Amino acid sequence: MPTLLTDTALIFGRYARQTLRSRLQMLFGLLMPLLYLLFFGPLLTGLPLGPAGTSSWQVLVPGLLLQLALFGGGFCGFGILLEKQFGVVERMRVTPVSRPALLLGRVLRDVALLVLQSVLLVLAAVAMGLRAPLSGVLIGLAFVAVLTLALSSLSHALALKVNTPQEFAPVINAVTMPSMLLSGLMLPMTLGPGWLDALSHVMPFRYLVDAVREAFTGDYASAALLRGALVALALTLVSVTLCTRAFKKSAA
Repeated sequence: MPTLLTDTALIFGRYARQTLRSRLQMLFGLLMPLLYLLFFGPLLTGLPLGPAGTSSWQVLVPGLLLQLALFGGGFCGFGILLEKQFGVVERMRVTPVSRPALLLGRVLRDVALLVLQSVLLVLAAVAMGLRAPLSGVLIGLAFVAVLTLALSSLSHALALKVNTPQEFAPVINAVTMPSMLLSGLMLPMTLGPGWLDALSHVMPFRYLVDAVREAFTGDYASAALLRGALVALALTLVSVTLCTRAFKKSAA
């Protein structure tokens, strides 16, 4: 365990320094949800999107936070594709660094980056009119961290299986776009026709979105929040397990 923690901190530090040197990466990762916030959010002001007493910002901002995690975490594997092309992965394989640490260090960097971007997004939303309890916002950030952990792990596992961005990008787009459309990230699925609302329940991200929206309204005892937490933990467990196995096989 001490070796795993030390190696993870070493790998995390390496990639964190790379990120800090690339401020454009931090900016453009936040750009899409920020544009939705600035240009789409004002259109919803005053609309009855949720229960009585719920503002449109309490519906939109949780969706944007999880959208940031969905797309940010989903495309994290691009880094490994570049490292494979330049031989970085091969050189790491011959080092005595713990194989799980090679995964954890990368993924924790991704989590830290997206949580930081989420904090900036929440601050911008507060300036535009969002009012939510601090504990609810913290719960939302926790969901962002867990979802990023899961999706970043799957993204890295996929990147180890393919060889070019042309193979990687279509798979990620095929997963992220239906996930965004069927999870109710922009608007609650209950506003749509019954068949579409029913179909959305097969999408795991739907439960995370509903959970964060409940947290932003201060309803911490709701069944939706509990379901979302259980789905998020299950998704993370499966994702990290699959990615750890992929890293071990690639190093064999």
